[in-house]
Amino acid sequence: MIYYYFGSKEGLYLAVLDQAYAAIREAEKQLGLLGLRPVEAIHRLIGFMFDYQEANPGFIRLVSIENIHNGAHMARSETIQRLNSAVVETLATILERGRKQGVFRDDVDAVDVYMLISAFCFFRVSNRHTFRLSFGRDLSDPALRSRHKRLIADAVLRTLEYRKETMGRDTEEDEKTVAEKKEGRRRAAA
Repeated sequence: MIYYYFGSKEGLYLAVLDQAYAAIREAEKQLGLLGLRPVEAIHRLIGFMFDYQEANPGFIRLVSIENIHNGAHMARSETIQRLNSAVVETLATILERGRKQGVFRDDVDAVDVYMLISAFCFFRVSNRHTFRLSFGRDLSDPALRSRHKRLIADAVLRTLEYRKETMGRDTEEDEKTVAEKKEGRRRAAA
């Protein structure tokens, strides 16, 4: 039956991978992020990712296995690439609205922000057993879970927060890139 429907075991695996990404992206769409104020949208996205990954350890295992295989199957999936670009576009729109409102800084990229959120949420699930054994912390403990959810929200929102100083910009090239982006937005608005 596998060969009839999927052509091969790899075809079945790719179908499972596609479905796993489709499920999380569909759930993200239901959040209505574009209808929220930028800070509220980021907060909701963080809460969703935290809860979704916690509730779906199978997704985390699947992504981990795909990384062990250097993304070989994912590279063949047009579906996953399309799905992932949609969430990045949504996040970029939220960040841009926040910039225009003066609440988010200019030098933060949507993919970097998504990675920051995902890394923390993913780690809590993928490493919960070794972390417990290494540090004596049960990451499924409700009090710790709640504290970590607030911690990642605070960290991301603080990272995005507009500040007049140029903290975090390491080179003149970063300054030039930010200036070019501002000029491009100014021209587009004119």
